[in-house]
Amino acid sequence: MGDAVLEIMVREKLIRRANMPVHKLHRMTVERVCADAQSAAVEIVYDRLTEEELAIYKRGRNANGNHVPKNADPQDYRRATGLEALFGYLHLKGKQERIDELFALIWKD
Repeated sequence: MGDAVLEIMVREKLIRRANMPVHKLHRMTVERVCADAQSAAVEIVYDRLTEEELAIYKRGRNANGNHVPKNADPQDYRRATGLEALFGYLHLKGKQERIDELFALIWKD
């Protein structure tokens, strides 16, 4: 769920910024939702997470199985999974304001 939440937010932000061909939109989206980018986003928000959010992040990060895509660093992939778990949890709890707050922290033009 969290990966979809993040991807929709990224796509919406990019679309609102400029009209662009679909291929370019997709490429720019992938650059921002890949494991490496999400891992970097964790570093930005980590110290601002509540205890509850931190527990959800860690649970998602640690719950990952042994499968890691060959183009991803295992540590980055697990951290990205934790971030996606957090965004999914917040979405399911209806905490859109908090999602927007965290997303604003990680968004870079």
